[in-house]
Amino acid sequence: MKLVLQLFFSFFKIGAFTFGAGYAMIPMIEKEVVEKKKWFEREDFYDRFTLAQSAPGPFSLNTAVFVGYKVKGVPGALAAVLGVVVPSFLIILLIAVYLGGYKDNPTVASAFKGIRPAVVALIAVPFLKILWRLGWWARIVALAVAAAICCLGFSPIYLLLAAAVIGIIVTMYGK
Repeated sequence: MKLVLQLFFSFFKIGAFTFGAGYAMIPMIEKEVVEKKKWFEREDFYDRFTLAQSAPGPFSLNTAVFVGYKVKGVPGALAAVLGVVVPSFLIILLIAVYLGGYKDNPTVASAFKGIRPAVVALIAVPFLKILWRLGWWARIVALAVAAAICCLGFSPIYLLLAAAVIGIIVTMYGK
């Protein structure tokens, strides 16, 4: 039960203090589950991170499920998911109830303009950390996929499938 509560509160903290998309949570999740709690080795975390990205649904929930399940099975997965969801739910509820009239307030608008660049940085940091740890061929694939999606409008689904095939070929025949 103690481990289930630790999972809940770890993900509650992550959910409460992370702004932006699920990717902005990655540095906090990594620090919590790899460095602080030592529930994962770094490489295992990155493998699960990749899996969480590939699965349908919100990234933050997928990550919570994978981490919670590895640490404490189904109860751990449920605790981690609740931990990451409850803060957002409560914050949105409070905003809807109490701050709806402030949406046009110039100070509030300015605060959100200031938060946006920080969120971009929070999303970029895990990308750069993972990119740096990849081998040279994987870096080329990652940058090519990013360019194809960003600049050429390719579908990420087809590119993920192509990257998987390239990974299999390089692994089988590149040794």
